[in-house]
Amino acid sequence: MGLFKTAAKVAVASSVHGRVQRRQQQRWADQDAQQAQGSSAALDQGQPVAIPGPAAPGDPMSAQLANLVQLGELKAAGVLTDAEFEAKKAAILSS
Repeated sequence: MGLFKTAAKVAVASSVHGRVQRRQQQRWADQDAQQAQGSSAALDQGQPVAIPGPAAPGDPMSAQLANLVQLGELKAAGVLTDAEFEAKKAAILSS
């Protein structure tokens, strides 16, 4: 009897997860569409569109943050080992 209860709970959890995931994807797609419409409407009206650029070159904290983000991506991709990651992170934070 316990196996059936577990199977039922898994089925319900899977169903709920699927609905939440679909709802989130739809919400994100709607947001992307609204942003695209807003950008194209601003271009049609001749208004400048703010495009986030890289951090100011004189801002060392932003440079460190960008380096740490890039380092994290390399570790997540499997390019760096844990030891290499820690060594590079320490070097970035100490500079």
